[in-house]
Amino acid sequence: MASDIKRQSRIRGKMKKNNPTGLRLTVFRSLKNIYAQVIDDAKNQTLVSASSVEKVMDKKKKMELSVEVGKLVAKRALEKGIKEVYFDRGRYKYHGRIKVLADSARKEGLKF
Repeated sequence: MASDIKRQSRIRGKMKKNNPTGLRLTVFRSLKNIYAQVIDDAKNQTLVSASSVEKVMDKKKKMELSVEVGKLVAKRALEKGIKEVYFDRGRYKYHGRIKVLADSARKEGLKF
């Protein structure tokens, strides 16, 4: 558990130094669902969000849900004019469902 907190602190520290836009794509993963938000740190406001709990998503495997959430959050961000964000994976390793979500958001045109 302590390594999770260290990882999260390290990632957020780098983000504060290297994030000129102030926008970040944050990911939260539970055992069954996955959530993604684009947050404006300057205003402390959520601009765009998507999750696997939405009615748009039907019964699928967790990896497929991650792909769909990545596509959906990227599509919504591009509609609002957000093209570039910093990817905040939090305490999670860049692996599995987190990586799949990031890759699908990149394929839809979101840059990070």
